[in-house]
Amino acid sequence: MSHPEIDPLPESEDVKSGAGAASTDELGPSYLTVTKTISSWVFTLDHKRIGLMYLVGVLFMFLLGGVFALLVRTELFSPLAILTPLFASTPEAQADLYNKWFTTHGAIMVFLVIIPGVPAALGNFVLPLLLGAKDVAFPRLNLGSFYLWVTGAIFFIYVLFSGGIDTGWTFYTPYSAESGTAVIPALIGVFILGFSSIFTGLNFIVTIHKMRPKGMTWFKMPLFLWATYSTAVIQVLATPVLGITLLLLILERTLGIGIFDPRNGGDPVLFQHFFWFYSHPAVYIMIVPPMGVVSELIATNSHKRIFGYTYIAFSSVAIAIFSFLVWGHHMFTSGQSTTMNIIFSGITFSVGIPSAIKIFNWLATMYKGAIVLNTSMLYGISFIFLFTIGGLTGLFLGVLSIDMHLHDTYFVVAHFHYVMMGSGLVGFIGGLHHWWPKMTGKMYDEFLGRIACVMVFIGFNLTFIPQFVMGSLGMPRRYYTYADKFEGYHQLSTIGSYVMAAGFFLTAYYLIQSLISGKKAPMNPWGGNSLEWHTPSPPPLENFYSVPVATDPYDYVGMEYDQATGNYSTIKPDQLPARREER
Repeated sequence: MSHPEIDPLPESEDVKSGAGAASTDELGPSYLTVTKTISSWVFTLDHKRIGLMYLVGVLFMFLLGGVFALLVRTELFSPLAILTPLFASTPEAQADLYNKWFTTHGAIMVFLVIIPGVPAALGNFVLPLLLGAKDVAFPRLNLGSFYLWVTGAIFFIYVLFSGGIDTGWTFYTPYSAESGTAVIPALIGVFILGFSSIFTGLNFIVTIHKMRPKGMTWFKMPLFLWATYSTAVIQVLATPVLGITLLLLILERTLGIGIFDPRNGGDPVLFQHFFWFYSHPAVYIMIVPPMGVVSELIATNSHKRIFGYTYIAFSSVAIAIFSFLVWGHHMFTSGQSTTMNIIFSGITFSVGIPSAIKIFNWLATMYKGAIVLNTSMLYGISFIFLFTIGGLTGLFLGVLSIDMHLHDTYFVVAHFHYVMMGSGLVGFIGGLHHWWPKMTGKMYDEFLGRIACVMVFIGFNLTFIPQFVMGSLGMPRRYYTYADKFEGYHQLSTIGSYVMAAGFFLTAYYLIQSLISGKKAPMNPWGGNSLEWHTPSPPPLENFYSVPVATDPYDYVGMEYDQATGNYSTIKPDQLPARREER
């Protein structure tokens, strides 16, 4: 690994224990200040800088995808056209423009935001720190993965400037084989993003296998690492199926080969099988890493050992396995055999078991814990509430008779967003707040953070709960206009989206403000005991000044809060027996 060498410093008692609020720059340069040139960022092999670059890119694409979401919701405020007449003159062109808006929103949010959000941005920064390692196993591959993500994002931006795409984010055939919009650049973008995802997953698997410190066995790892490992397995095994499928679709459009288009002898249902064989595991690529984040948030901010560690760890593995077996429940109305429908329906219910294990264990961890309702904890609790709704409504869609009525309605839209955004994105934002002091060395405004979290929570539920009602009443998804009886529901949903957007903009404000004038972050502001809290904030280039010793990440008995510094420190070993007996 070709990092500039830093002479290891002797490990003082303050650094070892986390006492005081010593910053990195008081002990030596941090990874942010060791070099400051643009080229040092562009060609960096430091996982922390790569994680920050991912974070900036993901948040920018989140802004772009969110803008298109607001365009869609504003257009649906009334059954009459509102925004599209400003850009298109005929009703047909206006409807096509609306199709492009929701396609762009969906594709950006799925492929460029939620899938890479936690693994690539937070995972890149935190994973080696949790292992006490200097970096990931393959730093150059890590940098290459980032630039593949950037290349894929550039293709999507090109699509925006070349007229857009109107196939929906699923690229369903035969329409995607016939559409005159920029389908091929979008497919190439997703194809490239797939390689980024595969390389990141491969890197994380090897890193967790080979770079754990002495004493950190599999069942002494932080649960975030279990979630990341399970996700990486899905990324490596499932993503190639999507890549091959999109490559076949590109060949069909360019060479006229009959693969999915029935006009040339192809089978569009075959595309659905291939697409959902990847995309249902992709749902868990989006949700399992935030589950790992929430395990850290709940345990740290409850200051209590995680309840049922082994069960939570194995539930992540179980979700990864089940994710490959349930793709057919997206296709109950496609004409597949009754026997297959029954099998996929049964397996779908089984997925709820490992998810429920996590929910119950998080609640048990909070029970009688010393809970601190800081911003990240509020996001963790929000995750539990929203994911429970998303999971339970998924059971409705797993019932054959009910799914026949709800398929392709706003009920599906609401369920999907509760799982992907209300859970995946909320978990990502919670993790961002949890590790923000470690990443930047600055503390954000907790008061504004709590307000923003409440705004996002209220706005999200106001946006999507009416959609459950609309869907049960028969409102189809992806429709440009609708019957008057749905107008009130759509208006509530649109107002909720504005409230949620205001919460996100407030979040951006106080996080940026913290970079400018925020207080210096102590080494351990939340009282965590995993290894990333055993190094200064922000960390030095090589992460630790000496080789760290693996600790029990969920042992909080020895943590004591110093109000003067805002830092948690480890009390002296001779005081631990009394402290344990006291608790």
